[in-house]
Amino acid sequence: MRITPVVALLLLAAAGPALAAEEPSGCDKFKWPIEHERAALTAPDRAKLNSGAELAALPSTGVTLALLAPTAAKLPTPPERAPKDGTFAGFTSVKTAPKAGIYTISLSAGAWVDVVQDGHFLKPKGFSGATDCEGIRKTMKYQLADKPFVLQVSGSSENSISIAILPSE
Repeated sequence: MRITPVVALLLLAAAGPALAAEEPSGCDKFKWPIEHERAALTAPDRAKLNSGAELAALPSTGVTLALLAPTAAKLPTPPERAPKDGTFAGFTSVKTAPKAGIYTISLSAGAWVDVVQDGHFLKPKGFSGATDCEGIRKTMKYQLADKPFVLQVSGSSENSISIAILPSE
């Protein structure tokens, strides 16, 4: 069978979205430096939290959050993206407001993140992710006001996840 140029173009066009969706691989493929975030996510002294735990203030290093089945997690706000069956979810709240500014929120594994502050979902100002980088899977930048907030995680294939919330440099 001979493939004509028109058929070849159609095949490439159909494959384009699949090729574009492939995530970068390796620690050097993040859009910004991740050394501080990765160190916080892998620090041996990470606090271990149960879902629903309240933090008095932002931790100086990462935390490990235990996750539950989405119905058992009782997220305070329904996530913007509905979790799939067989995944895990959880949340933590930061009661003492951080200094207003840009913060990176980084995860050790793939999951959906909702940051809820003053009753509203915050949209990330930037996102970067890569596979095959030990200790970190994705990082996002959020503009936080000097008010308490809730961090919700859903859609994780793992029942615990390390999280780092650090001032952006």
